[in-house]
Amino acid sequence: MPVTSERRGRVLIIRLDRPEKRNAMNGEMTRGLDAAMNQLEDDPDLWVGILSGVPGVFSAGSDLRDGLQNSTERGGPYGVVRRRRTKPLIAAVDGLAYGGGFEIVLACDLVVASRAARFALPEVKRGLFALYGGPFRAAHALPPNVARELALTGDPLSAERAEQLGLANLLCDPGRAIDEAVRLADRICSNGPVAVRETLRVINESIEAGDALAWKLSGEAAETIGKAEDTREGVAAFLEKREPRWKGR
Repeated sequence: MPVTSERRGRVLIIRLDRPEKRNAMNGEMTRGLDAAMNQLEDDPDLWVGILSGVPGVFSAGSDLRDGLQNSTERGGPYGVVRRRRTKPLIAAVDGLAYGGGFEIVLACDLVVASRAARFALPEVKRGLFALYGGPFRAAHALPPNVARELALTGDPLSAERAEQLGLANLLCDPGRAIDEAVRLADRICSNGPVAVRETLRVINESIEAGDALAWKLSGEAAETIGKAEDTREGVAAFLEKREPRWKGR
């Protein structure tokens, strides 16, 4: 199974487990993540979720060979990016979180990163656009100039810099991200669950109130880029493992 889950008391640990493809999200993984997120939301005995990958990789984003089946009714892209949630979700990152993988991290509420973690929006390197909120959610989580740097260069952000800038709540040694995320989840679970849910709702809905315009602008940008000749070239170059030949159109 490319997505597995494990209960630890009030906490549900969800693992993306397709390491041979760097946890690139395809239809099967999206459905698996959606089902696990539904379990977290619908089970009253679960109070906090943790979303992790495997050592060395959280997720490399969309599987470009199977990118048409990566959205669900309740969760939107990957089953989680546009989900209406009431329970805290912690990203435990112990490797690369690139493209859509970083957008999954940005859809979470808290981040635990090992020193092996790396965060990036590399879409521009392929002539593509970060479709799932990456540019504007990065600007929520990071200083705007750093978000611009990530989105316009495609270069990665180290775990240490992510922690210094406030993207990561906790920094830990490689192999410790899930354990530290569980400790953080237990701290949350020691509090009143109704108070936690309502506090989270106020924080998230106040942020999301301004996101409607951002999603509209993202859709417009995706449409423009989708029609560009460079977009086809970027994808072809990626699949053929060569440098793209940009034409600027």
